[in-house]
Amino acid sequence: MTTGHALVVGGGGLLGTAVRRALQARGTTVTHPLVPWSDPERAVDALASAAERVDADSDGDWSLVWCAGAGVVGATPEILDAEVATIAGLVDRLLASAPPRRTFFASSAGAVYSGSDLPPFTEDSVPVPLGGYGHAKLRAEAEVGRLAAVSRVVVGRISNLYGPGQDLAKNQGLISRLCLSNLLHEPVGVYVSLDTIRDYVFVDDCAALVCDALDRVEQEEPGRVVVKILASQQAASIAHLLGECRRVFGRKVLVRMASSPLATQQARDLRLRSVVWPELDRRSMTTLVHGIHATSQSLLAGLGEYARANPGR
Repeated sequence: MTTGHALVVGGGGLLGTAVRRALQARGTTVTHPLVPWSDPERAVDALASAAERVDADSDGDWSLVWCAGAGVVGATPEILDAEVATIAGLVDRLLASAPPRRTFFASSAGAVYSGSDLPPFTEDSVPVPLGGYGHAKLRAEAEVGRLAAVSRVVVGRISNLYGPGQDLAKNQGLISRLCLSNLLHEPVGVYVSLDTIRDYVFVDDCAALVCDALDRVEQEEPGRVVVKILASQQAASIAHLLGECRRVFGRKVLVRMASSPLATQQARDLRLRSVVWPELDRRSMTTLVHGIHATSQSLLAGLGEYARANPGR
């Protein structure tokens, strides 16, 4: 149902690319600005200028869809602070001139609930981050929440996102790393116990949920922030994940149990259940087997392109 205009921030990343594709399939005119992220002040200027153009083109009826995220678990405080400062600066500019009608902000369920009690965690659970990344996400949520005075705001707390297009340079993406490990015949390090439970959501499923959340928030009045967990709501242990990978690959996954200081920021059980807008979750979700296969095929194609572009290497 989604139409109109949308400014997708981070539209070149894993989630942003899928969201742009999903929005365009629904008839939305999508703007994906190029942003100089290394300079927060220039980044705010670029984003604010893009917002003003979209606002003018849409007569004020547009969506801000924030899918960007340079920070990851273990990121330095400087990187996290710069990201939050960029968000805060953009919010200031939007409040002063061109606020969106609808706002979606992609947050991290795993980061904000990592120290919370009594899984499965819902939108009613009290967020208790274990590391700086989770605290930064909550700060960013609060900054975006200031737009609720003039915009319909939904914060999507997303579970472990995976799928074709994951940035392997970031310290995340276990499924992508397992797929790459299989293709290269190299072991992958796992620094949490095999009974660690996570919720893995395929990127296209998550993108569809983002679009539906933008439609649903239109029914809300400005003035409050709606928090919605975006997840498969299917728990899977690392051991189960390795078993599913073996089904897809046809052979055992090479795993090396490792240690890392980041393990202290990882909860053992991160089951998730959404109790907000449950009608959005009544859908078929991509199975782990199909999602792992799609991710592996994408990586295989990428390796082939690299080999053709770099013969002899």
